[in-house]
Amino acid sequence: MTTHYYTASSLDGFIATADHSLDWLLKQDIDMDGPMAYPGFVETIGALAMGASTYEWVMRAEEGRWGYAQPTWVFTHRELALPETGDVHLTSSDVRDVHAQMIEAADGKDLWIVGGGSLAGQFADAGLLDEVWVQYAPVTLGSGAPLLPRVLDLELIDVARNRNFLCGRYRVLRGE
Repeated sequence: MTTHYYTASSLDGFIATADHSLDWLLKQDIDMDGPMAYPGFVETIGALAMGASTYEWVMRAEEGRWGYAQPTWVFTHRELALPETGDVHLTSSDVRDVHAQMIEAADGKDLWIVGGGSLAGQFADAGLLDEVWVQYAPVTLGSGAPLLPRVLDLELIDVARNRNFLCGRYRVLRGE
């Protein structure tokens, strides 16, 4: 079982604008059947974790409908409305505790840290992040939510072009 941080980024290293917009990303050209695209990736996933801002963006974008079949843990310190359907858990617990719950719920499949970068960093700090997948869009934002605000050593294990995206898959190297 592998814990992945799978996301898109601007070339200057931001996953969202300062006001949490992804409009810059949604207008980019990508082949959903192409290399390292979302549909193939998500088939391997058994449980998800996401931050509150990502969750709120998903709920706005989907007009309140929950689009994930996998159990999901949303890390938050505030009250959030839950979708009418779906297996969504609000938590402020330590990532180690939630990771153990995710493994149990994933039924042998991999785990996905959906976002944001700070949450993925917490999993990395705890030694629980195995891979980072980044689809770099041909745009710069100048500021916003950083891709991964941590110092990590990574090993490039795969690279592809998917239309306008430069896609990289990295293994997280742990100090040995």
